[in-house]
Amino acid sequence: MSTNTWNRFTDSILEIKHIKIPIQKRFFLNFIEDDETNIQKQKILQELLLKGYLEDDPRLLQFRNNLKILVKSQSLNYEEFKYCIENHICILKQIFRSESIIPDFHTFTTHIQSIYDQSLLNTGGKNTDYIPQLDKVNPEQYGVSICTIDGQRHNIGNSSTYFSVQSCCKPINYAFALETKGEEYVHTYVGKEPSGQSFNELLLNKQGLPHNPLINSGAIMTTSLIKPELEHSERFETLMNLWSDLSGNLYKIGFNNSIYLSEKNTADRNFALAHFMHETNENKKIGFPINTNLHETLDLYFQSCSIEINTEILSIVAATLANGGINPFTGKVIFSPETVKNVLSIMLTCGMYDYSGEFAFKIGIPAKSGVAGGVMIVIPNVMGIATWSPRLDKIGNSVRGIEFCKLFGNKFNFHIFDNLYDSTKLNPIISPYQSNSSNQFYEICLASQQGDLEYLKILFNKQADFHQCDYDGRTALHLAVSEKHIHVTKYLINIIKMNIHKKDRWNNSPYEEALKTENQELINLFPSL
Repeated sequence: MSTNTWNRFTDSILEIKHIKIPIQKRFFLNFIEDDETNIQKQKILQELLLKGYLEDDPRLLQFRNNLKILVKSQSLNYEEFKYCIENHICILKQIFRSESIIPDFHTFTTHIQSIYDQSLLNTGGKNTDYIPQLDKVNPEQYGVSICTIDGQRHNIGNSSTYFSVQSCCKPINYAFALETKGEEYVHTYVGKEPSGQSFNELLLNKQGLPHNPLINSGAIMTTSLIKPELEHSERFETLMNLWSDLSGNLYKIGFNNSIYLSEKNTADRNFALAHFMHETNENKKIGFPINTNLHETLDLYFQSCSIEINTEILSIVAATLANGGINPFTGKVIFSPETVKNVLSIMLTCGMYDYSGEFAFKIGIPAKSGVAGGVMIVIPNVMGIATWSPRLDKIGNSVRGIEFCKLFGNKFNFHIFDNLYDSTKLNPIISPYQSNSSNQFYEICLASQQGDLEYLKILFNKQADFHQCDYDGRTALHLAVSEKHIHVTKYLINIIKMNIHKKDRWNNSPYEEALKTENQELINLFPSL
C-alpha cells in the first residue's frame, strides 16, 4: 500500500488547509504509488485479505463483483474505482483506515499461527468413547478459527471439517430459552451456580433444580422450554434456523444422523436424569413445566447435540455473542444484550465442565467445550474464537483447545481482570474511540450522505444516537435528503423517527431541503405539513 495512508491525521491536515477532497478520491490516492496514475485490482484484494476480510464476506460481495465486471485491465482509473466502491464507502473506510477492532490484523494472526503451532505439539488425551461414533474421528485433526465483531476472519488447519456441536449447543439453547421465555421464568426451572460435580451427575440443588444450564440436567431442562407449543419437527427446525442466523448464513449447518442415533442409544444416564427430574415434578416440587413431553424433550436435546458445524461457523456464532447478540455480517439482532450478558456469565463460571473454575482463574474468558472436541470462546466486544481437536482430557475438554487457550491467555491481555496497561502482554485491539458517541455520529453522517442504508441499520442496532447535529446544526436526515437518497430518507423518517422540522444554521429543515431538490418522490416521504 502507498505510504501516504489515509487516516484521521491526514484528514485534519486537509481541513486546516481548507482542501476539500471527495472521500472516493482519498481512497483512490491511498493505493496510488508516486509513479502511477491507476491502481492495481490485486493490490486492493490483497489488502482486504491482510486485514481479515475474506472473499465470501457478504458485505463486500457487490464490491468484488464490480471489480470483476471491469475485466479489461488489471488496473483501475479513478472513474472505474468510483463505480466499484459505490454503496461501500463506510465499510471500506473502516477497513482501509485500520479502524476495525484489530487494526493490525496480519500481525495478530501471525501470533495466532505461532500459538496454533505450539498447541499442535500436544498429543495428549484421546477421543471420547462413550459415544461410539465420536471415537471413530481422526484424532490428528485440529482447526482454529477467529472472527471479530467487525467480521475480520482467520482460519488455520482443519477449520472447514465438520464436527458435532455436542455441549456447545447448551449456551445457545439456554440463550433461546431466555429470549423467548424471559430470565425469571427460565430460572424458575434451572439454577445459576456451578455444581462442583461431573456434568452428568444425578444431582439437583437444594431447591430441587438443576444447578445450571450447562450441565446435562440443566441443558435437558432448558431444552424443554424451547417452543414447547410447536410440533417436534418444527422445534428442531427452529434450532437449525437459529444456528444459521447466528452464523450469518455464510455456511450450511449440518446434522449428523449417525451421531444422533449413537448418542440416543447410549444415553441411559441422560434418560435417568430426565426421569429423576420428572419424579421431582410428580412429588409436587419444581421439575419440568406441566405437560412437558419427556421423550420429545430428550430427543430434541440429542438432536441439538448432533448439529454439525466447523470452526469457521462456530467462530462466527461466538462473534455474534461477543457483539452483544448482533451478527457481524447481517447486522441482525439474534439475542438481546441482556440475554448475552446472562449466557456469558454462565459460560465463564460453568462452561468447561469440572475445569470451569480453573479456566476462569487462569484464562478468564467465557468459553464452552463439547466432547466432540470443539471449544467456543467469546471475548466480549472483541471477537469469537473456535478450536476443534478430538483428543480430550479426563474431564472432557479438548487437550489442544485448552492448550491454545492457555497460550492465548499468556500472550494477550484478554483475561477479564487483566490490566490494559500490563506491558507483559499484548493488547491488539484498537483504542476505545470506536465506541465514542461523536465517532458514531460521524459514521451516521457519512452513511447518510453516501446512501449506505445497510450500515445505518447496523449502527441503529448498536444503539447509536441518530438525533445529533453537526456544527452547522444539520442532522443525518438533512444530509440524506440533500443527496436525494430515497431509501435512507424513508428509513430515517419512518424507523428512526427523526425530527423533520429541525432547523440548521441557515434555518432550513429537512422538509425544506426536500422541496429544493424538486424530487416529488422524496417530497412525498414527508408527512402532510
